[in-house]
Amino acid sequence: GGLLGIKEKESPLVLKVKANCISYEGFFTYGGLAGRDLEAMAIGLYEGIDENYLKYRIGQMEYLASRLDEAGIAYQSPVGGHGVFIDAAEMYPQIPYYEYPGQTLCIELYKEAGIRTCDIGSYMLGNDPDTNKQLKADFEFSRLAIPRRVYTQSHLDTIADALISVKKRAHTIQQGYKITWEPPILRHFQAHLAPLS
Repeated sequence: GGLLGIKEKESPLVLKVKANCISYEGFFTYGGLAGRDLEAMAIGLYEGIDENYLKYRIGQMEYLASRLDEAGIAYQSPVGGHGVFIDAAEMYPQIPYYEYPGQTLCIELYKEAGIRTCDIGSYMLGNDPDTNKQLKADFEFSRLAIPRRVYTQSHLDTIADALISVKKRAHTIQQGYKITWEPPILRHFQAHLAPLS
């Protein structure tokens, strides 16, 4: 999902976007979304500029980060308002980038507590278009996106407890994953993985 905003009301770009929207999403004033969804987006946009809401929202991320600090779990700092990015390379130094430490952490969190995350690292970066060799990302993160107005402190504690548990046994995982099938583009949405161990 997303939002596209264009300042010029009737520019050639706007006309092209409107035409494509009709072809692929529905009429441009609703883009395939139900009225309820549009109203939720509008409320979210207003809340996103409310100082009190932002203080609460960032406070949630800071609370989760403080639990991770206590446990010695590395993450991208400072946290923002979207989520927390766990440093999977730090947690799994024994797993090379081409065995996807970020994806390994995502899978371990899912097995531990049913927490769905995603890799923001070499797995997402993909292959060099010329050599087809795996590219090495600058960072190997597992992203904990925290949807707005959904999670309570209890949920954040569950996430922290699961990460602490995964960290305690991280040294027992000596290998990561290999890709057994991938589409030509955007593999991180559809690729199939298998454990190497």
